Parts: sequence; structure tokens; C-alpha cells
Amino acid sequence: MKEQHRHAVLDIAIHGMSCTACAARIEKGLGKLAGVDAVSVHYAGKSGSIRYASGVIEPQRIIERVSELGFRAAPYGTDDDGAERDKLLLRLLLSVVLSLPLLIAMLHHYDWLSSVPIPSFVQEPLLQFVLAAIVQFGIGMPFYFNAYYALRERTANMDVLVAVGTTAAFGYSYYAMLAGWPLYFETSAVVITAVLLGKWLEAAISDRALQAATHLGRLQLTETWVLRGGARVKIPVQELRISETMLPEPGQPLAADGIVLRGQASVDESFLTGESMPAAKGEGDAVFAGTIVAGGEIVVRTQAVGDGTMLSRIAALTRQAQSSKSSIGRRVDALAAIFVPAMLLLAAATLLIWFFFLEPGHLGVASLHALAVLLAACPCALGLAAPISLVIASGRLARRGIIMKEAGVLERLAALDTVVLDKTGTLTEGKPLLVDLQLAPGMTKHALLRDAAAAEQRAKHPFAQALLEQAAADGIELPEDGQFREIAGKGAEAVVDGRLVEVGSARFIEERGLAPTAAIEAFARRSEQAGRSVLYVYVGGKAAGAMAFEDPVKRTSREAVERLRRAGIETILATGDHPAPAWAAAREAGIERVYASLMPADKQMLIERLRRENRRAAMAGDGWNDAPALAAADVGIAMGNGTDAALAAGHMALARARLTGIADAVAISRLTLRNIRQNLGFAFVYNACVIPFAAFGGLEPWMAGTAMAFSSVSVVGNALRLNRQLRKISD
Repeated sequence: MKEQHRHAVLDIAIHGMSCTACAARIEKGLGKLAGVDAVSVHYAGKSGSIRYASGVIEPQRIIERVSELGFRAAPYGTDDDGAERDKLLLRLLLSVVLSLPLLIAMLHHYDWLSSVPIPSFVQEPLLQFVLAAIVQFGIGMPFYFNAYYALRERTANMDVLVAVGTTAAFGYSYYAMLAGWPLYFETSAVVITAVLLGKWLEAAISDRALQAATHLGRLQLTETWVLRGGARVKIPVQELRISETMLPEPGQPLAADGIVLRGQASVDESFLTGESMPAAKGEGDAVFAGTIVAGGEIVVRTQAVGDGTMLSRIAALTRQAQSSKSSIGRRVDALAAIFVPAMLLLAAATLLIWFFFLEPGHLGVASLHALAVLLAACPCALGLAAPISLVIASGRLARRGIIMKEAGVLERLAALDTVVLDKTGTLTEGKPLLVDLQLAPGMTKHALLRDAAAAEQRAKHPFAQALLEQAAADGIELPEDGQFREIAGKGAEAVVDGRLVEVGSARFIEERGLAPTAAIEAFARRSEQAGRSVLYVYVGGKAAGAMAFEDPVKRTSREAVERLRRAGIETILATGDHPAPAWAAAREAGIERVYASLMPADKQMLIERLRRENRRAAMAGDGWNDAPALAAADVGIAMGNGTDAALAAGHMALARARLTGIADAVAISRLTLRNIRQNLGFAFVYNACVIPFAAFGGLEPWMAGTAMAFSSVSVVGNALRLNRQLRKISD
């Protein structure tokens, strides 16, 4: 029998990537390891997500393999991004200092600058050779290493272009020095300096954008106060255990998820729910790591610590989305993979055309134009166009409690034209109240509630919870139930005190051949006309009564439906409830199309029918009974209040069950896709204009290299503009 292995996910930070070709090389290299199931490496986010079989390969081996490919990797959150930037800055400053004399010497190449006094020592060929050699083979050595690793894996990246181009420029200048020709040592040095400047600016701006978008790490404490042995002690968060008594400090994030044991406090849950106003918390209320005690004092019993907290899981899902590839990203990666080889061929063609046709026999001129082509080519701008915007968008969504599981969700959100909503807990509050009863002859309110609540005490439907709360409020003790069975979307049955008790909808009792009394039927009709939901109760096959529940529509639902309508999206209500209360809720929310009395399979069929009609449909539900429809939709949206169901079901989850989160997500996705198209447009226009210009002699090599360095900075700058636009929606 084949041994079963547990699958795990390793999130790592990766440094040393120069373009998307590097990310592709890492994906290819890790994908060959036994036990690795899936790899996604994100160039803009400097991160990777690897799914592996824990019994076959260890995380350390994965990290070692990244090192073998020529990069530095560490488990996410354990590396120092600042140290990497500091090293890059040091290389840049040294390169600037050494290149300045070469830049001054360059002035003699231009007639219009011939009158500028130039110190004689900077024109010494030997000095220029030494300075350029230090820049080329000292400061620029990482380009050679990275190019070597790329070529060893039979791929090519931006480092190959830089290494080949600057080496050719340096070699040409060295030959010119021996031959007594004009020197161009500044070309290789200035190109390396410009590339380093571009990389440093790109890193600084990218990190600024990412830190602004994904701030969850700042909500994680390193130490917290607990009660041990009757004494208040401060311990590292890593030592915190489940069922520990935690003493949160006012103004500080909580270190773990838990339940309030005693005390009252207002808690800022904005990272989880997007709600700016603090929530009141008292005994028995749930609190989560990363939320902040804004006022008051509480004592908390921990229920989840470390990686098990909601904060850690949201952060992990956000990293997973940021490391995954959208369809746009995959297409761009495929294009970038052939970009560098294509530019090498174009440079060779430029050399030959100039040498044999445009300037026959002039190798120096042909070489300079070929160098300009190599140095103008920029796969970085193309590779950054989609990933940097997607990272910023997913981070912004996470700040609103909108959790994506994959980058492709944003693209599908932007294309939506239909949103199908469940009723209970999605359109409505999901906390129904028992408001009226109809008793059969000989039945008392106490007996009806006792039998119905006992039969429903293991059910998960909100109506069952409302029943249990009412029974508890009336002080009713519930007997043990037996042979419990829940029929999704219909009702439940159980044996209570030796009698079969059945509780469910009209469809539920109809399928069992049970008939209500005239009084119960009239009560149900009146209640449903008033917008209430009705459950029927049968004991021993005889009608015992009926119960009417009210579940108010959320205050935010009408606003969300209106915002979706303005965005060109039709909203449909699909519910298992009776048509009368379904239409009452729909009218209140402004929904014009309703499908009622649906089973979970019926909702799935509705979604599939909409998709056959070429509609781009999302489904929003509670993540349990709606799971088939969530999976069938273009975008499955699980609603919840930070629950396991909300994070486990669908393609994305709303930590706070408000439909305005869907409207926010659609607006963010459309802005993001527009920004990506702008980035791609700039990258294509840049390469389409600058490379031919360089090939026909319109650019000096150092000019081409400088333009290449700053093209990627422009793309990142446009992504920063997206960050400001998204802040207006999500803050």
C-alpha cells in the first residue's frame, strides 16, 4: 500500500532576483525536487510559496536548492530586507565615486562640450582602465555570478544582458586603449552604476509600497503578559500556550486568539473587519490576535497561538495570494522567458548589419550600436508590470478583511457581471429571532420549545441557534437526543424521549407526507406574508406547532446592492427560504431577481446555468451549505466573522460578513487591472521605441543603459499611484 504523506506549504523570502526570468529559474529548479508538488515564485514580492510532501523532503533542502541556483532564501519573516538594501546602496555609492572621473573624461567626446575644462589626470588611459576595471569586475561581479547561474540552468536573465553588454564595452575600450583610439571606459562603468541605481530605487520604492499595503506583521507582538502561579509575568509570545490566561495591555495588539474570561473593553478589530469603530467585548466574547484593546481591561483565555491564530492565517493566505500567478502574470512570464535570448540575437543582428551594410568595415561603430541594443533591452519593466500591482492590491484587500486565496481572483472579480447572494447570514444578519409561535391543540409553549430545541441542538443552521438561545432564555433544560440527522437546506430530525421529533421547512414536511392543521397553515401564511421564515414541528408524526423567525436585512446590504448596480453588476437572491420572506428581504435590499426554495444543489445548477449563458458570476454564501455553488462560481465568496468556514471555503473570504466588502473588492480589482494594463503598455512602448532607436544608432550605450535602469522604476512608481487610489476605497 502506498505511503500517504502530509502536505505542507513553505513560504520563503528570496533575494538576488534581477527579473522574472530569475523567478522562472527558481520555479523550474525547485519543481524538479522529489516531494515538491507546486512552486510559485513572485519576483516583485521577493517571495515564494512551495507546496511539498513533508515526509519526502525537508524545508531546509528546499532553501539549500535555492542557494544552489544562485539566490539567498530564508523562511518568511526571518530575513532582513534592510541589510539587502544597504549592501545594494553601498555598491551604488562606490560605483558612483569611481565612475565620476570617467564621466568627466567623457566630455571630450562631444564637440559642443569641448570648451569645458577637463583635468588632465582624468584623461590618463591607465587611470580610466583601473577605475573601470574596479567597477566592472569588483562592484559588478554579482552580475557575472548571476549570469553564470542562469546560463548553467540553460536560461537567460537581465544579468546576462548586463554582463555581456558591459564586458563587451569594457573589452572594446581596452582594445581601443591599445590601438590608440578614443576611449569609452565610461560606458561600462556608467551602465553598471545606472543599473545599480535603478535596482536600488526599485527596491526602495517596492518595499515602501509593499509595507504600506501589507502591514499585518506590525500587529504581531514579541512579548505578552500572562498569569502564571498567581503572578503576572511577561513571556515571549513563542512560549504562549493554549488555555493560558493572558493579560492584554491597553493600546497593544493581542498576542493570541481567545475568549474573554472577565472584564469589559473596546477592541479595535479594523485589521480583521475593516470596521473603524472599536467593538465592545465582554465575558464570553471572542477576541483575535492583532486586535488592539482601545479602552478598558479584559482577561483572556487563549484558544489559538502562533501560526494557528486568525492573524497568522490571514497573513499566510495573503502571502499565498501574492506569490501565486494570475493569468496575466503567466502570459508575461512566458514572454519574458524569450525576451533575453531574443535581445541577444537582435544585438548580434545589429552588429552584422552595421558592419557589413551601414558602416562597412567599421567594427567599432557596429559594436557600439550592438551594445546600445543590449543595454536598452529591459525585461524588468515587463516583469514588474503585473506582480507589483497585484501585491499591493491583495495587501489592501487584506487590510479590509477581504482575503484572496489566489492572484487570479482579482482578474475574475474585475470581469463580474452577476453576483448571486444567499439570504441568511449574507443578505441578512444571520441571527434570526424567534418572534411568534402557533401551538397545536394540547401543546404548550414550554413543551414545543423543549422538543424542537432538543431535536435541533446539534444542527448548525442559524434558526437552530435561535431556538437554543430562546430555550436557554426560558430556562428550559434539554434532554439528550438520539439518531440525529440534518438534511441540508430542509430541516432536522432526532429521537427525543423515545419520540421522533421533526423540525423543518414546508418542503421538508411535504416530502414526508405530513400535513399541517388549518390553524398552523393560516399562521404560516400570515407569517410569510410579513416576511418571516417558518419552521414546522412534528412529534411522533403529528403536528405540534409552528415557529416564525425574523432575520433583519443588514443595514449595509442595500448600499452594497446599489454600488454593485452602478458598477454594472446584477444582484440575484438565491435562497432555500420560502418565496414570501425571500421577496420581502429582496425588496428591502433593492434586489429585483429572486430564486426561492432552493436546495444547495439547485444553487449550484443556477450558477452553472448563468455561466452557460456567458455570465461572469460570483456566489456569496456562508461557506457550508453553499459550498457546491461557491466552487462552481467564477468567484466563490465565503461570508463570515473571521471563522474557519470563511477562510476554508470559496476563492476569497470576507472576515466581516458585509456585502459592501464585495463592492470594495470589485472596485479594487478594476483599478488594479487598469493599473496593470498601464504598466504593460509602458513596458511595451518603452521596448518598442527604445530598442529600435538604439539599433539605428540613436543612443549612446551609456544612455541606453540608463534608460533601461529607470524604466522599471517608472513601473513601480505607477504602482505606488495605485496604492494611493486604493487607499481612497479601503481606508
